[in-house]
Amino acid sequence: MTTLFISDLHLDATRPAITALFLEFLRHQAIHAQALYILGDLFEAWVGDDDPSELAAEVAAGIRAVSDAGVPVSFIRGNRDFLLGTDYARRCGMRTLPDPAVVMLYGTPTLIGHGDALCTSDTAYQAVRAQTRDPAWQAHMLAQPLAARIAFAAQARAASAAHQGGLKADNARFETLTDVTPAEVEATFVRYGIDRMIHGHTHRPAVHELTAGGRACTRIVLGDWYEQGSVLRVTPEGFELQALPLA
Repeated sequence: MTTLFISDLHLDATRPAITALFLEFLRHQAIHAQALYILGDLFEAWVGDDDPSELAAEVAAGIRAVSDAGVPVSFIRGNRDFLLGTDYARRCGMRTLPDPAVVMLYGTPTLIGHGDALCTSDTAYQAVRAQTRDPAWQAHMLAQPLAARIAFAAQARAASAAHQGGLKADNARFETLTDVTPAEVEATFVRYGIDRMIHGHTHRPAVHELTAGGRACTRIVLGDWYEQGSVLRVTPEGFELQALPLA
């Protein structure tokens, strides 16, 4: 009995080796799991469920095969694929969960989410996040022609890269703003009354033990899939963060 968690794959046609690694993971590992959770940023960018790309079709077929084999697949939107909707989720055979959500893992209630909502020190990012999660803004964006949405996604990636580049000029500030805010993490544990949290987004895979509200808590951070894969395996006996090397 194993439940798998992944996030931050950032799948893109320019990085076919990572796509191949993900599809291999689905065929040989996820298909034998009890459940699979994808916690956001499955794609580098998502401009709408009408995306006709070969990558979108290939990924949908791979996930669908896992779902059709009887493995429940759940998805939480990230900051790169917040426009991924019900049509594509249906093609994949996966259910979409709110961010965050509480799931029961072998008797332990666990809060899961993408993780960007925890990075409250980066106020500029949080302002953009609030805008792009607004249903009216999303409806307006999805009403635009596909070409316009593709152009917007390219501009957004460029702006994000520029923002990150500016932060990197001051390493201490970069580390603070691009990681979670400790006070927000503690407040989230207290708000939901849970002792374990799993998220991605920060690309800093690790297991953090902390105290929140007088309780011992565990925060597990998933890794990204830029240079290798990253998966969290949870069983009734415990959990393990594991790297998946490229062939």
